[in-house]
Amino acid sequence: MTKSEKVSFTIKKLQELYPVIPVPLQHKDPYTLLIAVLLSAQSTDVRVNQITPILFARADNPFDMIKLSVEEIKEIIRPVGLSPMKSKGIHGLSKILIEKYEGNVPSEISLLEELPAVGHKTASVVVSQAFGIPAFPVDTHIHRLMYRWGFSNGKNVVQTEKDAKRLFPKELWNDLHLQIIWYGREYSPARGWDIDKDLITKTIGRKKVLEDYYKIKKAR
Repeated sequence: MTKSEKVSFTIKKLQELYPVIPVPLQHKDPYTLLIAVLLSAQSTDVRVNQITPILFARADNPFDMIKLSVEEIKEIIRPVGLSPMKSKGIHGLSKILIEKYEGNVPSEISLLEELPAVGHKTASVVVSQAFGIPAFPVDTHIHRLMYRWGFSNGKNVVQTEKDAKRLFPKELWNDLHLQIIWYGREYSPARGWDIDKDLITKTIGRKKVLEDYYKIKKAR
């Protein structure tokens, strides 16, 4: 298969598996999505979805959020990890949203990246899922699969994002980044990987990845 045929095969399979794409983090608007994505750093979506209803019952907009102290926010979000940094970020960005944007979340990646505790991936998720603007946020699942499929060299997430944007049609970016995340979780995980369930990697996977997989399997 040529590279473009492999890309087409991958898109087709992902669309068959995920015609309707669940959004991993529960939210109701750009602000609650921004907070949920910020909280998800080095945590799980399941854990974040358990904590955000408690936080949002107290404050689901920047005006109410700044009425809470950093310490109060920290206590609520403690179970998701990195709570000292995240609580400062949430309080700080809420204040800036009020002062600079009348409480609204900007829809530009560059403006979002200026907010405390908001990195490129978080900003990309917000513009794609909240505003429908094409972006390709790269998480660990996407980074892993782009390498396994031979679509990127796996050196860093910046390169992986560039390669994804170059290979996949722009109008599919927002769907594909979520489809690949779900596929990675369900069929091509980092641990407990069964290639017989992972049809895409089994069909188009990087030669070395497949060789290493079977070598390890044989040694067991």
